[in-house]
Amino acid sequence: MLIRTRRFLEDYRKLPPQVQKQTDRKLQYLADNVAHPSLRVKRVRKYEEVYEGSINMDYRFLFLITTEGYVLLRLGRHDVLEKL
Repeated sequence: MLIRTRRFLEDYRKLPPQVQKQTDRKLQYLADNVAHPSLRVKRVRKYEEVYEGSINMDYRFLFLITTEGYVLLRLGRHDVLEKL
């Protein structure tokens, strides 16, 4: 289950339409299989409980893994970590 936070939804609305489409596809991959190779999921060093996934070479998303599902925190360019 994907749980989108308010901040994540705000970030999503600011994306170009093409990146929104890519994001939709990647989030479906996440919902189906967190280990999908194109997501390149890894733990964020600075925040042990936070993971990052790749949308494309320029955009990534941050999320938590909980018993309820994947909590989507932020979405943006590679500096998105600074916005946590």
